[in-house]
Amino acid sequence: MRDFAAKQNSDSHPASENIKRETSAAEAEEAEKGMEQMSEVYREKGEKLYLPEGD
Repeated sequence: MRDFAAKQNSDSHPASENIKRETSAAEAEEAEKGMEQMSEVYREKGEKLYLPEGD
């Protein structure tokens, strides 16, 4: 149990990955492009949050 608890706050725990550093400009730009692409898909699909299966 103590091992599990110790890992929860350690940098080696998968959940802590990238949590302590800032997003780089390149990562932010990539994320922005991805959001723009998904926004276009959203508009193309009629601005519906939930789509029927197969769309």
